[in-house]
Amino acid sequence: MNLLAGLPLWLDALLALLLVVGAGFALIGSWGLAKLSDFPKRLHGPTKATTLGVGCVLIVSMAVFAWAGEFGAHELLITVFLFLTAPVSAHLLIKAALHADPALRPPPPPARLVSPGLSAAPGAAPAAQTESARPAA
Repeated sequence: MNLLAGLPLWLDALLALLLVVGAGFALIGSWGLAKLSDFPKRLHGPTKATTLGVGCVLIVSMAVFAWAGEFGAHELLITVFLFLTAPVSAHLLIKAALHADPALRPPPPPARLVSPGLSAAPGAAPAAQTESARPAA
């Protein structure tokens, strides 16, 4: 049985576009895994781009089978588990990498300049004035 025989042209074009977009995301994620320099950068490609790529392909699969009247929950369950587990596993991997090599941690951001008389946080003491920030007498 040919599932794609009865698809209208607009749906066929939309599903083809989703397949191309999904393949592009998967390709970009795979390229990032292979070419980026350090572990956090290499982890970013597969967890973000490849997840979107596989998600697009699974959406196309669900649409084709739903149009043919043979809807199954397999693709939906794969999509849900993929979108739930990919961020969690990436978070655990990066936490383990930071624990194993603290040099991977980025440097803290520079101190934020605060206007004289304004506090950096609610309830904090006023910022100390420097010579250049003091009003002229």
